[in-house]
Order: sequence, then structure tokens, then C-alpha cells
Amino acid sequence: MQERTNWTNEDTLNDNLGHGTFVAGVIAGVDAECLGFAPDTEIYAFRVFTDAQVSYTSWFLDAFNYAIATNMDVLNLSIGGPDYLDLPFVEKVWEITANNIIMVSAIGNDGPLYGTLNNPADQSDVIGVGGIDYSDHIASFSSRGMSTWEMPHGYGRVKPDVVAYGRDIMGSRISTGCKSLSGTSVASPVVAGMVCLLVSVIPESSRKDTLNPASMKQALVEGAAKLSGPNMYEQGAGRVDLLESYEILKSYKPRASIFPSTLDYTDCPYSWPFCRQPLYAGAMPVIFNATILNGMGVIGYVESPPTWHPLDEVGNLLSIHFTYSEVIWPWTGYFALHMQIKEEGAQFSGEIGGNVTLRVYSPPAQGEKDIRISTCVLQLKLKVVPTPPRSKRVLWDQFHNIKYPPGYIPRDSLDVRNDILDWHGDHLHTNFHIMFNMLRDAGYYVETLGSPFTCFDALRYGTLLLVDLEEEYFQEEIDKLRDDVLNSGLGLAVFSEWYNVDTMVKMRFFDDNTRSWWTPVTGGANVPALNDLLAPFGIAFGDKILNGDFSINGEHSRYASGTDIVRFPQGGYVHKFPFLDSSESGATQNVLRTPEMTMADSPILGLLEMGEGRVAVYGDSNCLDSSHMVTNCYWLLRKILDFTGGNIKDPVLFSNSVKQKSPLYVEDNQLPSRRTDVNFSTYSAVVGKEVICGSDSVFEIWGTKGYSSQIRGTNRRLPGYSVVDLDRGLNSTVDTSNLKHPKLLGENRSDSLGNRYFGLFYGDELDMPVVVPSHWLVHAIIAVTGK
Repeated sequence: MQERTNWTNEDTLNDNLGHGTFVAGVIAGVDAECLGFAPDTEIYAFRVFTDAQVSYTSWFLDAFNYAIATNMDVLNLSIGGPDYLDLPFVEKVWEITANNIIMVSAIGNDGPLYGTLNNPADQSDVIGVGGIDYSDHIASFSSRGMSTWEMPHGYGRVKPDVVAYGRDIMGSRISTGCKSLSGTSVASPVVAGMVCLLVSVIPESSRKDTLNPASMKQALVEGAAKLSGPNMYEQGAGRVDLLESYEILKSYKPRASIFPSTLDYTDCPYSWPFCRQPLYAGAMPVIFNATILNGMGVIGYVESPPTWHPLDEVGNLLSIHFTYSEVIWPWTGYFALHMQIKEEGAQFSGEIGGNVTLRVYSPPAQGEKDIRISTCVLQLKLKVVPTPPRSKRVLWDQFHNIKYPPGYIPRDSLDVRNDILDWHGDHLHTNFHIMFNMLRDAGYYVETLGSPFTCFDALRYGTLLLVDLEEEYFQEEIDKLRDDVLNSGLGLAVFSEWYNVDTMVKMRFFDDNTRSWWTPVTGGANVPALNDLLAPFGIAFGDKILNGDFSINGEHSRYASGTDIVRFPQGGYVHKFPFLDSSESGATQNVLRTPEMTMADSPILGLLEMGEGRVAVYGDSNCLDSSHMVTNCYWLLRKILDFTGGNIKDPVLFSNSVKQKSPLYVEDNQLPSRRTDVNFSTYSAVVGKEVICGSDSVFEIWGTKGYSSQIRGTNRRLPGYSVVDLDRGLNSTVDTSNLKHPKLLGENRSDSLGNRYFGLFYGDELDMPVVVPSHWLVHAIIAVTGK
């Protein structure tokens, strides 16, 4: 132990939990029973949390500045939290890596849930580490990808970078002796210890010239052993391999590369979710977001637009557009492929292969005259099928999702007390990934819409699926959706959530870090906005918060903090069940049923034919969300999609006993109202914004306002901005770097609530008892030098 420093307001250097001591021991312990990976490493321990587990971003910034000033080689952070929009913290991490300090960080212990990566491990310039057991299985506690910075208007990056042993690892006790712990807090120092060993093999005189955050990550991911079974968002490149990484570094020459270097639709399950659904003509572009690793310098640039090189003529059926970092800094950037099959491939079935090349350059290194140039290659092997029938095509609305950060978006199930924020991305491939797999197994093809409703052609889809949405809607969207359903035969399926202003007010709390009050931006879903969208169909949700069990034709489900239907047209089919309404009690405590409470029948499911289309609404989404699911309702979703997409009517759902002989109706003043004390525009992509089709839309409408109302099957593109020129030859590539798609994807990070929730990533007992109110805690930072 070279040095211990205290950055808190307590006058002590003691580690009273044992977490930091254990982490340091994994890296450089000298006890023969629990020998560290690199016992000759000099350890610098930074104490950034009090004994009461209180910390502030400013304490971290001070510690990080000290690490920079003292020229550390490696910084291990067995910590994390979901707020990647804490700008001072994130930018300081960039500054650390820009100063050639290799940062290793635990990916988090929120597994097996997807979309649960923690910051800073989710940053591309940081080596994010997941955990495995000794059988090479992904540890259940290890957080899963993808990164959620890019959502809802893009696609996440592959993380973790690598995985390492993190279950039952031996390390140091506070006093003497050894103990075992589990968690990504343990896996991270395993990798940090390996990094220290790898640093030590490079002569100190040339160490800073050869080693940097990018070259070290290249050595780790290229040397890793891919595990059979887990997908890329569970294992990254695979299990770290010290000897393989050593061989790479031993002969390393500065270069740039792409991670992952291959996208192979035939490699399942590793290439999940891509390998689960082939490409086909007429679909929304499939986005694959890779990372550029630039070992040539802290700053780099893409020399010219990337190029697609097909293996044969069949490859010309694939059209690829690219978005990428204008400036690759520090050491890394993003490189996104937007892939679309041309219309002439509508009946093609087979594989398309080839590669994409990208040239990166960096300024000359010290003592050099010429710029450094490197060609990166990304191998593609894609599966293509004929365009599926309309009835089997489902479009998932991602655009109208808002999550934490930056806003206080509350949890969907109010019974969950240890996870107060909705932060998992609400994406098909994060916390709805099990639902996605189920729909694929059922023969449905599911695409993602990351732009407004004006940006899709309703004639191509059987159902538009809206689940747990918090965003507002443009009037153009409301008008178009009405015409899409009535005149173009589009099916509409809506899964709502609770919304109750009194409950939201009770969920308000004071954040000591930012010295400000936090209040929910909306409820589990934005019911007033959904009601505006559904108004043309005579449908509206209420503000009850309903809980209870029910069954339909032997299928049992749990209704968890769902809402009720208060408007529905005559002639539709409405299912009602006796539930407890907990809206009066708020969200501060579990509701115990008393004799005075009644279980009134509440309408929760409605199905309706309207014009040429069909509409189904349900008041709860918890049964589709794998985050805090009690029971799933996939059976109900399948029956709904059979109806909305194919007009197949389940006899139980469409029983005459549930047919509405008169409409459900309440007056406007009884409908849920928007909060007037929240500036919703701060978090919205709609309020105060313009309709625009982004880079997740079909290529022909990028940068435009999309399609107008589709009346009697016609399709007109609205006037807007210029359209991307697609007539550029079979090998066309489009330089879209001017379409800003930065790492933070245009988020106004100053809008972040600023609170720094951290996690202490262990899975076993500490050295002493401690009351832990939340799983977002931290203990210590370990800095090391290989001198």
C-alpha cells in the first residue's frame, strides 16, 4: 500500500466495510492464501464515501484530479450507478483516460436484467467488466447490456467489454487473513490486476508510448475467449485471457480497430438479437452500433466515408448508411451501421456477406512527422428472408419512451421498493427482451420505430405496439394514426400504466447531493397524452392504481399498479375484474386491505373493430416487462396481436357476455390531467420540437417530416428537408457524420438531475454489519501504478 487518501468530510482513513480492502487485495495482495494478481503493484486507495455511505460527485472529482496529478497507470472502480448524464463526473472520466490512465470498472450487479449497465463502466473509453463463475457461466448478478445512452432514438453499444471470474473470489480482510466475495466488484479488480501485469511487461521508458486505454482494450477484447451460450450483451468479447493479451501487446503497433469486429447472423446465440430476426426488404433499418478503438492517439478522425464491400453480386441487395463520431476522443468513438434490404430483394432468401472498411487517422506522435493512418474492418454475415406478410409484422414504438436519466421517471410497479426509477431503457432488447424472443417464437417479426408516427408506412404493418410510454404526441401523429387505423387497416395495441397526480406528489423527495427536490415527471405512463392519442377512437384511461389477480380462460395473471379504462365505445368488448384501488394511499407504503375496502369491478381490457383497423387496449405493462414481472401475459399479447394484425378473434376475449351494449364514458373533467408544476419540455422530444424522421427511419425519409395521412391506401411524403440521395451506385455509401449522433445522442446533459447513485458491487457479507438502504452505494477507488 503506497498511499491512502481521504476525500470525504470525515477525519479518518479507515475502511470500515472491507470492500476497498478486499478489492486492493485481489489486485496486489501478498497473503499466500489469497495472493493478488500483481503483488508488486503500488496501491493508492482513495476514500470517497463516509461510513454512512454518503458521497458527492465533487469528492470523486477531487480524487480523480489527484490520480491525474500523480500520473497513475491504472484506476479500478468497483462502483457504478445509472446516471450517465452526471456531466461533471462523465467528463472527468474522459479527462482521466485522455491523460492516458487506463480505467477498469465493474459493470454492475443488476443482472440478470438487461439494460442495467452502470456508469462509468458503460463508457466506451472505460474497460467495463462483467462477472462469470468457475463454470464459465455468466453470473446471475452480472448486469447486462446494451448501453442505454443512445435510447430511445438510437441503438446501444456492446457492453460489457469482457468478463472475468467474479464468484467466490478470495481476497483480503480488513485486519488479517482472507475471505471470499462475489460480485462484479470482484471481477473488476481481477481484470485490473491482469492489466497491471500487462503494463509491467512493457519497459517503463516506452510504456506511455505503447499503452493507452484503447490499446489495452484492444489487447483484452482480441485476446478474450468467447464463451458458448451467452450473447454479446452478456459477455462482450468473452472471458479475459492473460497470455493471449500478452502475445498481442508484445508485438503491438499503434492501430485502430472496431469492436465487435464481426456481426454474424449465423452465430447464435452470441449475435443475439440480430441472429433471432433476419433482414428483409421494406423493414426499418437494423442498427448495429460498434465502437472504434483508436490506439494511435487520444484524438482521431474518420478519413472518408466508410465503404461496404460485398463478397458477391447478392451483396448489392444490401444498402448501408453510416453514422459515426466526427471526432474520436478520448481514444474511442462510435460507428453505427444502418442496414436495409433494397426493394428488389423482397423475395430473396439466403445470406449476404462482405466487409465494411473505415480509415482512421491521428496526428503524429511525439518525434514523428507523418500522421498515423489505420484501416478498420468490420466483417458482416447476414441472413435475409422474403418480406413477411403484413399481419405478422409488428412495429414497436420506441420514440415515445422517456427514461431516467435525465428525468425522474418512476417505476411501473409501485410494489417494488428497491428500484425507484425507470432506467432499463424500455427497449425490445433490454427489459422487454424475453417478450421479443416470445414474439419471434410465435412467428412475428418485430421492428423498432425511433421516430414519430409520421415516419412509418402503415400499409406495411399489421400492428403498432405501444407499451409503457411517457412521451407526448405531435398533432400530426394523432391525425395520421387515426387515418392509419380507420382507412389503412393498421392494428393498434396499447399497454398502459398507472398515472395518478396525488401519488406522484407523494413520491417527491429531497436529494441531498443536488440540494433540490425530485418529483416524478409523469406516472408509469403518460396517460393524458395516451388519451389524446386514443380520443379519435372514443377510448380513454383513468387514474386508478389497480392491483390484483385475475384469470381468463384458465390463464392467470397479476395486475400490478395498472390503470382502468374509463371510455370505450358501444359494441366493443370490455373485460372487467374486481381489483383493489390503491390510488388513495399513494406509493409510500404497501396497502393492507381493510374490511371497509371494496373490490369493485374495473375495466382493464378493451378490444374494438374500427373502420378498416382494430384497436386493443390494456391498462398494465408490468406483465410484459422482465424487470419486475410477477406473472407474464404473453398469452394475452399473442391473442391481441392475432386480432389487431390478422383479425383472428379468440372466442373467450370476444364473448357476447363482455360486449358493450352501451358506451363507457366519463366527462372530460374526470379524465387524468397533466401536471402543471413540471416543465415537461425539458425531457421531451415532442414538446417545443419539430417533427423530424431520424436515422432509424427508412432511408428515403431521413431528415424529412415523413408521410402524411394515408387515406384510402395512398401514401404521400410531407414536405420537409432534403432527402438522402440513394442513387449512388450498387456500392453506395453515404457520409452521414453531419447527422449528429454523438455518444450522448443529443441529450442535454445539463438537464440531468445531477444525483450520483453509486453501487457497491459485492454479493456476500461485509466484514461488519451495515444497514444498506439502496443497492446504489459505493465504497472506494483503487489506483495503481506498475512502477
